[in-house]
Amino acid sequence: MKMVPRLTMADAHHIMQACIAKAKEIAVDMDIAITDDAGHLLMFQRMDNARITSIDIAISKSFTAAAARKSTRSYGDISVPGKPAFGINTSNQGRFSIVAGGLPLFMHEFIVGGVGCSSGTPDQDEVVAQAGVNAFKAYLN
Repeated sequence: MKMVPRLTMADAHHIMQACIAKAKEIAVDMDIAITDDAGHLLMFQRMDNARITSIDIAISKSFTAAAARKSTRSYGDISVPGKPAFGINTSNQGRFSIVAGGLPLFMHEFIVGGVGCSSGTPDQDEVVAQAGVNAFKAYLN
């Protein structure tokens, strides 16, 4: 039997606070989603001026990062026509995201969840998600 660690609400809160701090630092209100290792939503925050249309996108980015165990950016180049992952964005009832801003969360060698951010540019979304990942890594040490 394989024993795996689980992301706790305390972990998610720590990640969320780091994402919010980075979003404030870059002056872009974000929709921020944190999911468990199966892509189920644990925590969501919509900052005051975040886009309503980005709520589902942030959740999808977090789902994708957790379920696929890799960044959403990594799917961008391989999901265009003629590439091996073409059409993947329509999988899982359209929940699969191919836009930067979703990153997996690892605890040692285990995937424990994902963080997804949306409302800025793809690069801004990824910077905010990365702040959450970095805070989680520091929190573990």
